[in-house]
Amino acid sequence: MPVIAAYLYRHGRRVREIAIEEQVSCPSDRSEFVWIGLSDPCSDEIETLQRLYGLHPLAVEDSLKDGQLPKVDVYGDQLFVIGRTAYLCHGRIVYGQTAAFLGHSHIITVRQGSTRSHRPLREHLEAAPDLLGKGGDYVLHAVLDFIVDGYLPLVTALEEEVAAMEQRMLDTFLDRAEIARIFALRRDLMRFDRILVPMEEVARKLARNELPCVDAEARLYFRDVLDHVRRVEAMTSGLRELLTSVFEFSNLIEQQRTGAIARQLAAWAAILAVPTAIAGIYGMNFEHMPELHSRYGYPATLVVILAICSALYWRFRRARWL
Repeated sequence: MPVIAAYLYRHGRRVREIAIEEQVSCPSDRSEFVWIGLSDPCSDEIETLQRLYGLHPLAVEDSLKDGQLPKVDVYGDQLFVIGRTAYLCHGRIVYGQTAAFLGHSHIITVRQGSTRSHRPLREHLEAAPDLLGKGGDYVLHAVLDFIVDGYLPLVTALEEEVAAMEQRMLDTFLDRAEIARIFALRRDLMRFDRILVPMEEVARKLARNELPCVDAEARLYFRDVLDHVRRVEAMTSGLRELLTSVFEFSNLIEQQRTGAIARQLAAWAAILAVPTAIAGIYGMNFEHMPELHSRYGYPATLVVILAICSALYWRFRRARWL
């Protein structure tokens, strides 16, 4: 159902459920407000809310379009905020959108493509009526904080994956699939960063600017959201650098191992060249070769070959080529 929840609150406590087409009259002291939550709504529900609460047409249009960047817009005495949700699905970052219309006596949230329900958030706020009774701006803070907190499991899961990849890199070469995964993760994190930057700007505006329907005390709460966004940004930046380091270190280790193998092959080739050269000389079948008639020529040749090969082996071992 598009309409997930619609309730009237008075002094921080739920009074009753309302219909979205119901006209609710609230006093001017902000002791009462309406909180309506929609998920993937159709145009009829939005048009009804637009007519009842005076929502701006441009804000309504943006709330129905998925893929908007996070932003804060002021329309008269109302505030329109867009936040982007993110979660991992089969190793890829998938995005959703949550739009919020904040007025003097109402807050309307519209979710598009978000899998996280706001029901736990609503239950948490209803368990703290002192905070909920301060108005819809505190609900807006809770919604944005809920969105940003959803980023942490995503980044933590990617950190664990990259750490495991880093350990495998130390044990063996990274294969083609793992290298492709590194570049895919870097692309996902770069796109995620393009979401985090405007999300930080949204939190900064709400925390520092004088905006309609947001009192000075509520701005302190939005500073907490700003800190959380910055924390996620720092984690994401560190993760991108770690991915770059894993790829570069993998190339360095591969070059080092290739060089070690090349040195080993060169060392064994030099050792094997000694008996090959001596055997080649005595295999030329010239008639006048005095050594061929020597009684001790064969064992002497073997001793010489063994002595030279042993000396070369000792020299290469000392140089750590073998």
